[in-house]
Amino acid sequence: MTEHVGSTDQVVTEYVSETTRVWRNFRRHRLAFAGMITIILLCLLAIVSSYIVPYDPTEQNVRNSLASPGPEHWFGTDQWGRDNFSRVVVGSRVSLSVGVVAVAILISIGVLIGAIAGYNRKLDGPLMRFVDMMMSIPQFFLLLTIVALFGPSLFMTMLVIGLTGWMGTARLVRGEFLALREKEFVEAARCLGLSGRRIITHHLLPNTLAVIIVQASIYMSQAILIESSLSYLGLGVQPPTPSWGVMLSQGKDYMRHGWWGTVYPGLAIFITVMAFNFLGDGLRDALDPRLRGR
Repeated sequence: MTEHVGSTDQVVTEYVSETTRVWRNFRRHRLAFAGMITIILLCLLAIVSSYIVPYDPTEQNVRNSLASPGPEHWFGTDQWGRDNFSRVVVGSRVSLSVGVVAVAILISIGVLIGAIAGYNRKLDGPLMRFVDMMMSIPQFFLLLTIVALFGPSLFMTMLVIGLTGWMGTARLVRGEFLALREKEFVEAARCLGLSGRRIITHHLLPNTLAVIIVQASIYMSQAILIESSLSYLGLGVQPPTPSWGVMLSQGKDYMRHGWWGTVYPGLAIFITVMAFNFLGDGLRDALDPRLRGR
């Protein structure tokens, strides 16, 4: 009994020590820490956006068209007199929602296919040839084709980004599984008679989780950029729903007399994408086992 308690205490101590090491390495990456704070603030802003904006983001007032930034309208107004600050703030909810849902879809598909291919030698070849085939098709062409077939909408934007972006995750997870499946702890699990599914979910997947988290943070920035691009082309989120890409598309024709219609949503995209990129870099460095002991 005493030995069991001592062993449990040792495991808890090692876990706390590992968590402390990861957090210490992450804090050293100042840009990553700033990115994390920015993302937290953006998420809070998206959650309460409907309650803090001074104007209805879809309400039109053509008599106040293209009003320059000032005390009444901090980011000015667009060609229909809608408040740009309210639209940028509410648009954060749309962009982050698309990113979260799309990344959840592509990570789920990528992890599933990568795990099966990396563990099952018989299915490895066929699955990887399918992944190679999907990767040979330009992603943006595939995006445009699917959206053209089924029509643009917020839901379709989330779905199409998730369904066309999982291949990199699949290859990454497969590589991790190939490196882990011959390890002693996996062989021990096989000798104990554990099923392949249990070995994957209880032994291999937890040891791949760090790589998956880093990949998800990087894909968030890509998903937001793709959503903005599709919305800019009129194939993503549809007006009058506030979206940074829609704002860029609608404001491009008025840049000479209303530069604020494109600058502020463009800055929002830039800051958000950079924040997720910095976060991904910091997580990768903090979770890298080669930094252990530094």
